[in-house]
Amino acid sequence: MNANLNGKKVAVVGLGISNIAVIGYLLRHDLRMLSVFDTRTNPPYVDELPGGVDLNLGPLNGQLLATFDILVVSPGISIHLPEIAAAAAAGARIIGDIELFAFEAKAPVIGITGSNGKSTVTALVTAMAEHAGIKTAVGANFGIAVFDILSDKVELYVLELSSFELETTYSLDLAAGTILNVTEDHLDRYGGDIEKYAAAKQRIFRRCKRVIVNRADARTIPESGKYWSSFGLDNQAYGREVTPEGTFLTKHGRRFFNCRDLVICGTHNELNAAAALALADAAGIPEDAQREALRVFPGLEHRCQLVRVLDGISFYNDSKATNVASAQAAIEGLRERHPQGIILLAGGLGKGQDFSPLKQYLGTTVKRMYCFGRDADKLLALSATYTQSALNLRQALNEAFALAQPGQAILLSPACASFDQFKGFEERGRIFVSLVTHLESREV
Repeated sequence: MNANLNGKKVAVVGLGISNIAVIGYLLRHDLRMLSVFDTRTNPPYVDELPGGVDLNLGPLNGQLLATFDILVVSPGISIHLPEIAAAAAAGARIIGDIELFAFEAKAPVIGITGSNGKSTVTALVTAMAEHAGIKTAVGANFGIAVFDILSDKVELYVLELSSFELETTYSLDLAAGTILNVTEDHLDRYGGDIEKYAAAKQRIFRRCKRVIVNRADARTIPESGKYWSSFGLDNQAYGREVTPEGTFLTKHGRRFFNCRDLVICGTHNELNAAAALALADAAGIPEDAQREALRVFPGLEHRCQLVRVLDGISFYNDSKATNVASAQAAIEGLRERHPQGIILLAGGLGKGQDFSPLKQYLGTTVKRMYCFGRDADKLLALSATYTQSALNLRQALNEAFALAQPGQAILLSPACASFDQFKGFEERGRIFVSLVTHLESREV
């Protein structure tokens, strides 16, 4: 049991999937002074709580929270809420499940954060380790709570870490860690200030043995300016070389892997692969295993996933693109494969983002953008010529298919969150895949 909890009065705030696992961990270790809070009157996991737990539902009571020594706050709840801030001012320690995990994990940990690409890099590094026969566990923001993967049998942990998780993490020792990139995202949580968002990401380097940075993104570099290595799209450190014979992933100028043998496509995925190679070397994963993983790694659902080719038109599900930079990465990644052009399906909840970076593609790479969802008007305002309104995803897809020419791509890369019309990006992606699957050929 974490000695820092002995004799302490602990409140678990938020009944998300991560804190359900935390509650199980605390109860297994006989922590008696435990209370649970959630702002919702019927949170999704309430039925999984064991009987006898002190449960408080509805608006948070700041005065009551201030009586606790430790608050374990779900990533989905802002630590800047007045009730949480009041508890902190009264002396409560505000932590998350990753901080508790830090005291229990015995195996080395690789940590990965960034605005875009972190799930792909997390999965790819995990595949490299598994090909090497290393007993590997993957979790955190990847969708599996860290206390569901904690085991003395694990030889390596690979954690995808969000800025929200890092805000409440202080003691996590990393064998290697990286910030892949920092672009506008979650600015509604950070008062519209990207530097506050970047500062939360930078917390990943607090106790990191081997720091790996994106050499093209200054916000990924520690304030000290010191790091173990870097990755990028040029031929330095971990990168790539573009030659008449093809494009190669490189290590310090040495050709390591021919990109034609990658299953995952696009320049952004070549950058993800370079980052994964740097992390793998930092963790001591053998090169043969790295190559084998690169050769067979299929990518993840909802991330620039080729769904179908129909009538010479390629359909891509990039529903995970919940911010502008991620949509840009998909467009850039597919433009060489589809020089005839892309038809973009975009829209949803904009989260206070600036959509103007998408304007540069309209009329050139992006032949038409169909806009749907709550913030569709902001996307439509980018162009009077190359944008068109749609009631929903179904209409956007049908109209795009009617317009598309052979060789072109129809790309769902919404640049927005999905919660205005869907339960999450996964549901949005699944519905898109189903709609595409049921399209009938236009050829008679």
